[in-house]
Amino acid sequence: MNAHVRRILQETACLDVPVDTLTDHDDLFAAGLSSLGTIRVMMAIEEAFSIQIPDAMITHDLFQSIDALTNVITQIISDDSIATRT
Repeated sequence: MNAHVRRILQETACLDVPVDTLTDHDDLFAAGLSSLGTIRVMMAIEEAFSIQIPDAMITHDLFQSIDALTNVITQIISDDSIATRT
């Protein structure tokens, strides 16, 4: 999943550094992620994973790193899967 998130960042985030130079826990804001970039990334993630990120989860911390994004995506997918089964 991190590879998919990296591809989304590469295509939408307009970072100051190449995405492939970042580790999964590097600060995306320090790498140049802007407020407009966060919106682009969020929309691309929602489309790519067929999810909707709840408003309560849309915080600075969500976009802090590739790991942070992946963790939230995994949580939402898991929560959706559990809700579908019940």
